[in-house]
Amino acid sequence: MKIRVPATSANLGPGFDSCGLALDRYLYIEVFEPANEWTILHDLGEDIPSGETNLLVTTALEVVADLKPHRLKMTSEIPLTRGLGSSSSVIVAGIELANQLADLRLTDYEKMQIATKIEGHPDNVAPAILGNFITASFDSVEVDYVKASVPACEIIAIIPDYELATSASRGALPESLDYKDAVKASSRGNLLVAAMIREDLILAGKMMMQDEWHEPYRAALVPELAVVRELVKTSSAFGCALSGAGPTILILTPIGTSREIKAKLAEKLNLEKYEICNLNVDTHGVHVYK
Repeated sequence: MKIRVPATSANLGPGFDSCGLALDRYLYIEVFEPANEWTILHDLGEDIPSGETNLLVTTALEVVADLKPHRLKMTSEIPLTRGLGSSSSVIVAGIELANQLADLRLTDYEKMQIATKIEGHPDNVAPAILGNFITASFDSVEVDYVKASVPACEIIAIIPDYELATSASRGALPESLDYKDAVKASSRGNLLVAAMIREDLILAGKMMMQDEWHEPYRAALVPELAVVRELVKTSSAFGCALSGAGPTILILTPIGTSREIKAKLAEKLNLEKYEICNLNVDTHGVHVYK
């Protein structure tokens, strides 16, 4: 059995902690024979546990405490601590692992409930489970969500060679916002969602560029964001935004224009320090091969 979970990009600018997009880079979990203890084969680095303390296993055991140990293999195309949902993908995979091994037959909604309670908010785990574009809200008890297709476009990811821990990025945020500023920020998030559902990427891209929830405070941690923003303003692109907590930046651009945008990026950025690639929307979410 193999479990596949897509990468995700949260926020898309003003959709802070509530909007997310599934992307076609994947975490794969291969499940082999039962064993006396949990063993995970991987080449993700010495900092990633290979036994019962791995997030994959702790999540599975949170779902089913007496789950029988197995030998597993973990392979990931999702870079760690780059704002592409690497930890959320492991949480979703752990829930699916328990679901399959214990034959729980969880619904997508039940998986979302469990994943959101573990993660704390639904912006990454929801699209990892469902695919596509998700807007969701969590009141500490229940998740409500809307799923929508993404209008045809090309997505460029600018992935720096440095890591940015979510805790550090969260630490840059203010403890509170002025009421009027919060109303303005909220209106832009609302309009982002409405524009995506109406397939108006021109308006959605405009709102992506006008976030006031988090990007102004995180910009100092991701200096290339200002460079990319200026480039986008003078190009055919719809808009750009930090992916999750950063440092990855996503650009949404019309079909057939990504080559031109990437050429301009090559003029502005030291390509040795970045991976600049095209990504596609994953429309399936978590998937199990048997």
